[in-house]
Amino acid sequence: MAVRSTRRERGAARIDPRLVIGVVLVAGSALGVWALVEALDDTTDVVVASETLTPGSRVDVDDLRVESVRLGTVAGGYVRPSDVPDGGLVVVRTVHAGELVPAASVAERDETGLATVVIPGRGPLAGDIAPGALVDVWAAGEPERGAVEPPAVLVSGAEVAAVVEADGMMSSAGPSVELLIPREKTAAVLEALAAGDVIDLVPARPSVDD
Repeated sequence: MAVRSTRRERGAARIDPRLVIGVVLVAGSALGVWALVEALDDTTDVVVASETLTPGSRVDVDDLRVESVRLGTVAGGYVRPSDVPDGGLVVVRTVHAGELVPAASVAERDETGLATVVIPGRGPLAGDIAPGALVDVWAAGEPERGAVEPPAVLVSGAEVAAVVEADGMMSSAGPSVELLIPREKTAAVLEALAAGDVIDLVPARPSVDD
């Protein structure tokens, strides 16, 4: 009987405590790494302008792209995909292509006080005239054929909303420019256009104080 008992004791499986401790340490280390990664992953989905957005234009999710970025405490200052309603948002401040869309640059209603006018092309445009650029609108009357009055500024710092290239038979006229101007200036610009005045757009330069 003593011999049988010894054989059973020798055949019993024995677990090395060091193995158990090793498994616990590896599992704890893996959980710690996972918790650290989760804590560091504080990215936020925000919308980015696919192209330059100008005041007065309405945009929806299809006009924007979504990117995950780390913004920390300032994340609330930018537009998230869920912030864009079904009817879209109205741009109230220029957002250039590739920029995150600040919450302060859009609104649900048009509160810009701007109107859109199109200045027909008369020839090549200055290289600085592109969507988002600021231009001064100069006009000179033509009371008689061949005579031009001294030019004057109709609108200072108008923003370019779009540049429309001419096509077909009008291609020699140059591109037309869609401008955003204060509503109170609209009548003066339309009057100059109706009178056939010579209208030119000059890139606006920031003042020295700026």
